[in-house]
Amino acid sequence: MSDLPDTDFTQRFIFDERDVRGEMVALERSYAEVLAKHAYPQPVQQLLGELMAAAALLVGTLKFDGLLILQAQSQGPVPLLAIEYTSEHDIRGLARYEAEQIEAHASLADLMPGGHLVLTIIPVNGQRYQGTVELDGKDLSECFTNYFVMSQQINTCISLTADGQRARGLLVQQLPADRQKDSEEREESWAHVKALANTVKAEELLGLDNETVLHRLYHEDAVRLFDIQPLRFKCSCSRERSGNALVSLGEADATALVAECGGTVEIDCQFCNERYLFDATDVAQLFAGGGTEAPSETQH
Repeated sequence: MSDLPDTDFTQRFIFDERDVRGEMVALERSYAEVLAKHAYPQPVQQLLGELMAAAALLVGTLKFDGLLILQAQSQGPVPLLAIEYTSEHDIRGLARYEAEQIEAHASLADLMPGGHLVLTIIPVNGQRYQGTVELDGKDLSECFTNYFVMSQQINTCISLTADGQRARGLLVQQLPADRQKDSEEREESWAHVKALANTVKAEELLGLDNETVLHRLYHEDAVRLFDIQPLRFKCSCSRERSGNALVSLGEADATALVAECGGTVEIDCQFCNERYLFDATDVAQLFAGGGTEAPSETQH
Protein backbone atom coordinates (compact mmCIF):
# COMPACT_ATOMS: atom_id res chain seq x y z
CA MET A 1 0.00 0.00 0.00
CA SER A 2 2.91 2.34 0.68
CA ASP A 3 6.68 2.63 0.48
CA LEU A 4 6.76 3.88 4.07
CA PRO A 5 8.04 1.58 6.84
CA ASP A 6 5.55 -1.03 8.04
CA THR A 7 3.89 0.35 11.16
CA ASP A 8 0.31 -0.80 10.51
CA PHE A 9 -0.30 -4.48 9.83
CA THR A 10 -1.62 -7.80 10.97
CA GLN A 11 0.53 -10.92 11.08
CA ARG A 12 -0.58 -14.52 11.46
CA PHE A 13 1.26 -17.35 13.17
CA ILE A 14 0.63 -21.03 13.76
CA PHE A 15 1.86 -23.69 16.15
CA ASP A 16 3.37 -26.53 14.13
CA GLU A 17 2.71 -29.18 16.78
CA ARG A 18 -0.55 -27.92 18.27
CA ASP A 19 -4.03 -27.19 16.95
CA VAL A 20 -3.66 -23.47 17.63
CA ARG A 21 -3.38 -20.42 15.40
CA GLY A 22 -2.72 -16.80 16.26
CA GLU A 23 -2.63 -13.28 14.97
CA MET A 24 -1.03 -10.01 16.01
CA VAL A 25 -1.88 -6.46 14.99
CA ALA A 26 0.12 -3.22 15.11
CA LEU A 27 -1.43 0.21 14.55
CA GLU A 28 0.38 3.53 14.49
CA ARG A 29 -0.29 5.74 11.45
CA SER A 30 -3.90 4.61 11.13
CA TYR A 31 -4.41 5.10 14.88
CA ALA A 32 -2.88 8.57 14.67
CA GLU A 33 -5.16 9.45 11.75
CA VAL A 34 -8.25 8.47 13.74
CA LEU A 35 -7.15 10.40 16.84
CA ALA A 36 -6.23 13.49 14.81
CA LYS A 37 -9.84 14.01 13.77
CA HIS A 38 -11.12 14.75 17.30
CA ALA A 39 -9.71 15.94 20.64
CA TYR A 40 -10.37 12.70 22.50
CA PRO A 41 -9.53 12.42 26.24
CA GLN A 42 -6.81 9.89 27.02
CA PRO A 43 -9.15 7.13 28.31
CA VAL A 44 -11.19 7.44 25.10
CA GLN A 45 -8.02 7.32 22.98
CA GLN A 46 -7.09 4.08 24.71
CA LEU A 47 -10.50 2.45 24.22
CA LEU A 48 -10.64 3.52 20.59
CA GLY A 49 -7.17 2.08 19.91
CA GLU A 50 -8.06 -1.19 21.58
CA LEU A 51 -11.26 -1.46 19.57
CA MET A 52 -9.37 -0.75 16.34
CA ALA A 53 -6.95 -3.56 17.19
CA ALA A 54 -9.86 -5.87 18.01
CA ALA A 55 -11.54 -5.16 14.67
CA ALA A 56 -8.35 -6.03 12.78
CA LEU A 57 -8.00 -9.28 14.73
CA LEU A 58 -11.65 -10.19 14.15
CA VAL A 59 -11.32 -9.75 10.39
CA GLY A 60 -8.36 -12.12 10.55
CA THR A 61 -10.66 -14.85 11.89
CA LEU A 62 -13.16 -14.41 9.04
CA LYS A 63 -13.12 -15.21 5.35
CA PHE A 64 -15.29 -12.68 3.56
CA ASP A 65 -15.33 -9.79 1.12
CA GLY A 66 -17.11 -6.78 2.52
CA LEU A 67 -17.32 -4.63 5.63
CA LEU A 68 -17.06 -5.36 9.34
CA ILE A 69 -18.62 -2.81 11.69
CA LEU A 70 -17.75 -3.06 15.35
CA GLN A 71 -19.62 -0.88 17.84
CA ALA A 72 -19.47 -0.59 21.61
CA GLN A 73 -22.57 1.14 22.97
CA SER A 74 -23.59 2.32 26.43
CA GLN A 75 -25.58 4.90 28.39
CA GLY A 76 -22.41 6.15 30.11
CA PRO A 77 -19.87 8.91 29.43
CA VAL A 78 -18.86 7.10 26.21
CA PRO A 79 -22.14 6.19 24.49
CA LEU A 80 -20.48 4.99 21.30
CA LEU A 81 -17.26 3.63 19.89
CA ALA A 82 -17.44 2.63 16.23
CA ILE A 83 -14.86 0.96 13.98
CA GLU A 84 -15.26 0.01 10.34
CA TYR A 85 -12.81 -2.40 8.74
CA THR A 86 -13.01 -3.65 5.17
CA SER A 87 -11.71 -6.83 3.58
CA GLU A 88 -9.37 -4.49 1.67
CA HIS A 89 -7.77 -3.70 5.06
CA ASP A 90 -9.00 -0.11 5.27
CA ILE A 91 -9.92 1.07 8.76
CA ARG A 92 -11.64 4.11 10.25
CA GLY A 93 -13.12 4.86 13.65
CA LEU A 94 -14.79 7.38 15.94
CA ALA A 95 -16.05 7.86 19.48
CA ARG A 96 -18.80 9.91 21.05
CA TYR A 97 -18.19 11.05 24.58
CA GLU A 98 -19.10 13.49 27.35
CA ALA A 99 -15.75 15.07 28.25
CA GLU A 100 -16.87 16.56 31.58
CA GLN A 101 -17.86 13.09 32.84
CA ILE A 102 -14.55 11.39 32.05
CA GLU A 103 -11.89 11.08 34.73
CA ALA A 104 -8.22 10.59 33.93
CA HIS A 105 -7.95 6.95 34.95
CA ALA A 106 -11.49 5.81 34.19
CA SER A 107 -12.03 2.10 33.63
CA LEU A 108 -14.21 0.45 31.00
CA ALA A 109 -16.96 0.07 33.60
CA ASP A 110 -16.71 3.80 34.42
CA LEU A 111 -16.85 4.85 30.78
CA MET A 112 -19.37 2.37 29.38
CA PRO A 113 -21.50 0.98 32.23
CA GLY A 114 -24.04 -1.61 31.16
CA GLY A 115 -22.64 -1.50 27.65
CA HIS A 116 -22.70 -4.04 24.86
CA LEU A 117 -20.79 -4.90 21.69
CA VAL A 118 -22.49 -5.10 18.31
CA LEU A 119 -20.67 -6.92 15.52
CA THR A 120 -22.08 -6.45 12.01
CA ILE A 121 -20.74 -8.13 8.89
CA ILE A 122 -21.92 -6.82 5.52
CA PRO A 123 -20.57 -9.08 2.76
CA VAL A 124 -20.39 -8.03 -0.86
CA ASN A 125 -22.34 -11.21 -1.62
CA GLY A 126 -24.45 -13.06 0.89
CA GLN A 127 -26.48 -12.30 3.97
CA ARG A 128 -25.78 -9.62 6.54
CA TYR A 129 -24.86 -10.94 9.99
CA GLN A 130 -25.19 -9.21 13.34
CA GLY A 131 -24.26 -10.40 16.80
CA THR A 132 -24.48 -8.74 20.22
CA VAL A 133 -22.66 -9.47 23.45
CA GLU A 134 -22.55 -7.67 26.78
CA LEU A 135 -19.49 -5.63 27.83
CA ASP A 136 -19.14 -7.89 30.84
CA GLY A 137 -15.35 -7.91 31.28
CA LYS A 138 -12.99 -5.70 33.24
CA ASP A 139 -11.53 -4.47 29.93
CA LEU A 140 -12.04 -4.93 26.19
CA SER A 141 -9.55 -7.82 26.08
CA GLU A 142 -11.72 -9.84 28.46
CA CYS A 143 -14.92 -8.79 26.67
CA PHE A 144 -13.71 -10.07 23.31
CA THR A 145 -12.36 -13.27 24.81
CA ASN A 146 -15.81 -13.82 26.32
CA TYR A 147 -17.43 -13.06 22.97
CA PHE A 148 -15.59 -15.89 21.24
CA VAL A 149 -16.03 -18.39 24.05
CA MET A 150 -19.72 -17.61 24.74
CA SER A 151 -21.07 -16.55 21.33
CA GLN A 152 -18.83 -18.43 18.92
CA GLN A 153 -17.95 -21.34 21.22
CA ILE A 154 -14.33 -21.17 20.11
CA ASN A 155 -11.52 -21.28 22.67
CA THR A 156 -9.84 -17.91 22.21
CA CYS A 157 -7.62 -15.57 24.20
CA ILE A 158 -7.22 -11.91 23.24
CA SER A 159 -4.94 -9.19 24.61
CA LEU A 160 -5.46 -5.56 23.56
CA THR A 161 -3.55 -2.44 24.53
CA ALA A 162 -3.18 1.18 23.36
CA ASP A 163 -1.44 4.26 24.72
CA GLY A 164 -2.54 7.10 22.44
CA GLN A 165 0.36 6.53 20.04
CA ARG A 166 0.33 2.83 19.34
CA ALA A 167 -2.32 0.13 19.53
CA ARG A 168 -1.48 -3.57 19.63
CA GLY A 169 -3.32 -6.83 19.87
CA LEU A 170 -2.61 -10.55 20.26
CA LEU A 171 -5.04 -13.38 19.55
CA VAL A 172 -4.56 -17.12 20.02
CA GLN A 173 -7.32 -19.51 19.04
CA GLN A 174 -7.84 -23.24 19.15
CA LEU A 175 -8.34 -24.98 15.80
CA PRO A 176 -10.39 -28.10 15.05
CA ALA A 177 -8.68 -31.39 15.91
CA ASP A 178 -5.94 -32.25 13.44
CA ARG A 179 -2.49 -32.72 14.96
CA GLN A 180 -3.96 -33.54 18.36
CA LYS A 181 -6.81 -36.03 18.26
CA ASP A 182 -7.00 -36.94 21.96
CA SER A 183 -9.43 -34.65 23.81
CA GLU A 184 -7.40 -34.59 27.01
CA GLU A 185 -4.24 -33.75 25.09
CA ARG A 186 -6.08 -30.95 23.28
CA GLU A 187 -7.38 -29.54 26.55
CA GLU A 188 -3.94 -29.56 28.14
CA SER A 189 -2.38 -28.05 25.02
CA TRP A 190 -4.88 -25.20 24.92
CA ALA A 191 -4.48 -24.54 28.65
CA HIS A 192 -0.72 -24.23 28.09
CA VAL A 193 -1.08 -21.76 25.19
CA LYS A 194 -3.72 -19.69 26.98
CA ALA A 195 -1.81 -19.51 30.25
CA LEU A 196 1.29 -18.16 28.51
CA ALA A 197 -0.74 -15.72 26.39
CA ASN A 198 -2.23 -14.29 29.58
CA THR A 199 1.26 -13.42 30.84
CA VAL A 200 1.98 -10.93 28.04
CA LYS A 201 2.42 -7.39 29.33
CA ALA A 202 1.21 -4.19 27.69
CA GLU A 203 4.74 -2.82 27.53
CA GLU A 204 5.87 -5.96 25.66
CA LEU A 205 3.14 -5.64 23.04
CA LEU A 206 3.77 -1.91 22.64
CA GLY A 207 7.56 -2.00 22.67
CA LEU A 208 8.70 -5.26 21.07
CA ASP A 209 8.45 -6.71 17.57
CA ASN A 210 6.17 -9.69 17.01
CA GLU A 211 8.95 -12.25 16.69
CA THR A 212 10.42 -11.22 20.04
CA VAL A 213 7.04 -11.28 21.78
CA LEU A 214 6.29 -14.76 20.48
CA HIS A 215 9.76 -16.02 21.42
CA ARG A 216 9.31 -14.74 24.97
CA LEU A 217 5.93 -16.44 25.27
CA TYR A 218 6.50 -19.67 23.36
CA HIS A 219 10.25 -20.27 23.05
CA GLU A 220 9.69 -23.97 23.83
CA ASP A 221 7.14 -24.35 21.01
CA ALA A 222 7.53 -24.51 17.25
CA VAL A 223 5.77 -21.32 16.12
CA ARG A 224 5.71 -20.25 12.49
CA LEU A 225 5.22 -16.54 11.74
CA PHE A 226 3.77 -15.56 8.34
CA ASP A 227 4.25 -12.42 6.25
CA ILE A 228 2.60 -9.22 7.37
CA GLN A 229 -0.66 -7.91 5.88
CA PRO A 230 -0.52 -4.09 5.70
CA LEU A 231 -3.54 -2.02 6.68
CA ARG A 232 -4.29 1.69 6.51
CA PHE A 233 -6.66 4.43 7.58
CA LYS A 234 -9.08 5.26 4.79
CA CYS A 235 -12.43 6.97 5.06
CA SER A 236 -15.16 5.83 2.70
CA CYS A 237 -16.93 9.19 2.64
CA SER A 238 -17.07 11.10 -0.65
CA ARG A 239 -18.85 13.98 -2.29
CA GLU A 240 -20.69 11.48 -4.45
CA ARG A 241 -22.06 9.57 -1.44
CA SER A 242 -23.09 12.84 0.21
CA GLY A 243 -24.86 13.85 -2.98
CA ASN A 244 -26.66 10.52 -3.05
CA ALA A 245 -27.91 11.22 0.48
CA LEU A 246 -29.49 14.42 -0.77
CA VAL A 247 -31.00 12.64 -3.76
CA SER A 248 -32.60 10.12 -1.39
CA LEU A 249 -34.60 12.98 0.15
CA GLY A 250 -36.31 13.77 -3.14
CA GLU A 251 -35.89 16.95 -5.15
CA ALA A 252 -38.51 19.03 -3.35
CA ASP A 253 -37.18 18.24 0.14
CA ALA A 254 -33.55 18.66 -0.91
CA THR A 255 -34.29 22.05 -2.44
CA ALA A 256 -36.22 23.10 0.66
CA LEU A 257 -33.32 21.98 2.86
CA VAL A 258 -30.91 24.19 0.92
CA ALA A 259 -33.21 27.14 1.49
CA GLU A 260 -33.58 26.34 5.23
CA CYS A 261 -29.77 26.23 5.55
CA GLY A 262 -29.32 29.70 4.07
CA GLY A 263 -28.43 28.59 0.57
CA THR A 264 -25.83 25.90 1.34
CA VAL A 265 -26.24 22.44 2.85
CA GLU A 266 -23.23 21.14 4.79
CA ILE A 267 -22.78 17.37 5.08
CA ASP A 268 -20.01 16.45 7.52
CA CYS A 269 -18.32 13.09 7.86
CA GLN A 270 -18.14 12.16 11.55
CA PHE A 271 -15.21 9.83 10.92
CA CYS A 272 -12.78 12.19 9.18
CA ASN A 273 -14.35 15.68 9.57
CA GLU A 274 -14.48 16.19 5.81
CA ARG A 275 -17.14 18.74 4.89
CA TYR A 276 -19.13 18.65 1.67
CA LEU A 277 -21.08 21.75 0.60
CA PHE A 278 -24.07 21.77 -1.75
CA ASP A 279 -25.84 24.92 -2.95
CA ALA A 280 -29.00 25.24 -5.06
CA THR A 281 -27.04 24.85 -8.30
CA ASP A 282 -25.41 21.65 -7.03
CA VAL A 283 -28.76 20.20 -5.99
CA ALA A 284 -30.34 21.05 -9.35
CA GLN A 285 -27.40 19.36 -11.05
CA LEU A 286 -27.84 16.24 -8.93
CA PHE A 287 -31.46 15.82 -9.92
CA ALA A 288 -30.71 16.62 -13.57
CA GLY A 289 -28.35 13.64 -13.59
CA GLY A 290 -25.23 15.76 -13.73
CA GLY A 291 -23.60 14.15 -10.69
CA THR A 292 -21.06 15.98 -8.53
CA GLU A 293 -18.21 16.48 -11.00
CA ALA A 294 -18.32 20.28 -10.68
CA PRO A 295 -18.63 20.77 -6.91
CA SER A 296 -18.94 23.87 -4.86
CA GLU A 297 -15.91 24.59 -2.64
CA THR A 298 -15.26 21.67 -0.30
CA GLN A 299 -13.79 22.54 3.08
CA HIS A 300 -12.03 20.56 5.79
